[in-house]
Amino acid sequence: MAYDRSYDWLRRPELREMYVPKVPMISIVDDDESVRETLKGLVRSFGLKANAFASAEEFLESNRLQDTACLITDVQMQGMSGVELQTFLLTQGHDMPIIFMTAFPEERIRMRALSAGAVGFLGKPFDEKSLIDCLDKALESRGFKTVQQ
Repeated sequence: MAYDRSYDWLRRPELREMYVPKVPMISIVDDDESVRETLKGLVRSFGLKANAFASAEEFLESNRLQDTACLITDVQMQGMSGVELQTFLLTQGHDMPIIFMTAFPEERIRMRALSAGAVGFLGKPFDEKSLIDCLDKALESRGFKTVQQ
């Protein structure tokens, strides 16, 4: 039997990346476990990868910082807040799109987050369509296929 070279691209990572579409990784940071797990399931139902973290510190200590295509974070959390996380990431040169969510929407905080580059600021509870719109904006900015395509 002759060796079939038509599948060589599967063995070469630089070629595989050209033919196998990457699924974006969405990282979720929220200190409320039920919100975290619900959101993780919802993001996965859109066909995306998702990781969830109980705190900003846990996210920063993880190995997921570099492969996160979009970060969804709560504004108010124990320890480092979502806005403090955004500031830290920016000072460290990480420009990933960030979607904020909060049960206590304050205009001052919303304006601060958006002016620093956030792609969305959602009040809890938010509807699926609002999240999809924010994810599409974030993924499009990173060159990924959007959720609604």
